[in-house]
Amino acid sequence: MRFLCIRVNEDDEQLKAYLTEAVCSDSGIGMKCEIKDVANLEGSTSIICNIKEEYKEKEMYPNLYNQMIIVISGVLTNYIIDKYQEKLVLRIINSNYCYFNPIEKGEIKWLTYSIIKNEEGNFLNSLFQIKRRNIITKRLLEYFRCSNTLILEGFINFRIKDYVGELEEIVDKAVDDFLTEREYREFVRLLRYFVDIQEPKFNLVHIVVSYSGKYILLDENKNEITNEYLHEFMSDIPEGEINYDDLLVSSLITMAPRKIIIHGVKSFKNKELLETIKNVFWGKFMVCSKCELCPVNLAKSENKN
Repeated sequence: MRFLCIRVNEDDEQLKAYLTEAVCSDSGIGMKCEIKDVANLEGSTSIICNIKEEYKEKEMYPNLYNQMIIVISGVLTNYIIDKYQEKLVLRIINSNYCYFNPIEKGEIKWLTYSIIKNEEGNFLNSLFQIKRRNIITKRLLEYFRCSNTLILEGFINFRIKDYVGELEEIVDKAVDDFLTEREYREFVRLLRYFVDIQEPKFNLVHIVVSYSGKYILLDENKNEITNEYLHEFMSDIPEGEINYDDLLVSSLITMAPRKIIIHGVKSFKNKELLETIKNVFWGKFMVCSKCELCPVNLAKSENKN
C-alpha cells in the first residue's frame, strides 16, 4: 500500500485544508485521492495522503501516485514559505546578528521582507523568488522518491539548508542596507546641526536646474550667486576631482538660507542629492514648477526673444 504521510507537531487544520483543496479538487487527479489525519500519542498529527482504493489496481495508479507527489510538494512548498519563512529569518537574525538591539532587529527584519517580497518589482529579484521556491520543491520531490513519510519540522531543519543559505544572503543584504541607511541618517543629522548653528547668510536661495543638470544659485532678489560660492570651494579642489553635487551641498550649508526653492526638479539627475537637501533643510525646502525661473518658462521666454 503506497501513501504519503506528513507528520506535523500539532493538529494543523490549515495544512490539511491546503492539501485537501489541492489534491482532491483541481489538481488534475480529480476525486481519485483522499486526505485524512491521525493524532499520534506524542501530540503530533499525521496527515495521510492516499489514492482511493478503487484506483489502486488500475494501470493509471503509478501515474496518479506520481501526480499526487508533485501536487503535494507544491502545496508543502507554499506552506513552508507562508508559515516557516518568517521564523527562519528571525532565527538567522538572532543567530548571526545577536549584537543588534530589538528595534534594530525589527528594522532588519522589515528590510529582509521587503527584499523577499520584491516590493520594488525588481526583475532579478523575481527570478530569485522563483529559484528559492524551486529549491524547496526539488528537495521535497527528492525526499519522496526515497521515503513516503515526512516529518515536517525535521525536513525544514535539515533538508533545505541551501534554501536557508539563500535567506542568509538576503539577511546579509538587509543588514548592509540598514547600516548604510543608519550612516546616512547620521550624516544628515550632522549636516543639519552645521546648518542650525550658523547665522543665515540669505533669507532665500533659488536653485535653478537646467535641462543639462547644471546648477544656478540666485538670492532672494534673483541675483546670481553661483560663482561667489561654488567657485570658492572649487579653488581648493584639484582639477578633475570636482563633484558639483558635493559643491552644491557644501555651498548651501555655508549659506544656511532660511528657505530654499528648487526650480526644474525633474532635471535633477542625482535624486539622492535632492533627497539629502530636502532632509538637511527640512521645513525650509520647497519645489516650484510654474514661475518664470523654471526651465520650461525660461525656454519659452528665450524663444520669444
